[in-house]
Amino acid sequence: MKHWHLHIAALLAAVTLFCGLPSGAVQASQSDAAVLTVAIKPANGGDMQRHEFSIEELRSLPVAQFDTRTIWTSGEQAFTGVSLAALLAHVGVADGQSGVVVARAINDYAVEIPVSDATSGGPMVAYERNGSSMSVRDKGPLWIVYPYDSDPTYRTEAVYSRSIWQLEEITVGQ
Repeated sequence: MKHWHLHIAALLAAVTLFCGLPSGAVQASQSDAAVLTVAIKPANGGDMQRHEFSIEELRSLPVAQFDTRTIWTSGEQAFTGVSLAALLAHVGVADGQSGVVVARAINDYAVEIPVSDATSGGPMVAYERNGSSMSVRDKGPLWIVYPYDSDPTYRTEAVYSRSIWQLEEITVGQ
């Protein structure tokens, strides 16, 4: 009985080791997990094309960055992500294509964004704000943001309504 503390220590070490392995596996699978689905509805009515992106896959696309103020935050914010134009081009949406993007958040809130908004210097799918990933509680992990300070046309009620956070799905239709 006098060596019970050794048994407890060994048990705690085994539990820590055992619990540590699945934790690492869970973290690895979370970084590989899809956080964004982009679906394309073909004009001819064919099968919908679906593309799934993890945060790492989004980070591998051309990086967009801008600083801007928003109506939801205090002071200037630095956003990093992939431009909506680059993301749509990556999945095969032609530059200048007409149509609408339906962006849906994790709470099923959805907005329509004209495909024509997806221009160089336009909105991005941000995955970082001020150099850090965004949690769900902090409008993340993805947020469509416009460079509001760069052009007065981005400071309208219509554009603000398109600035959807907790983004999880984009559907492009004709």
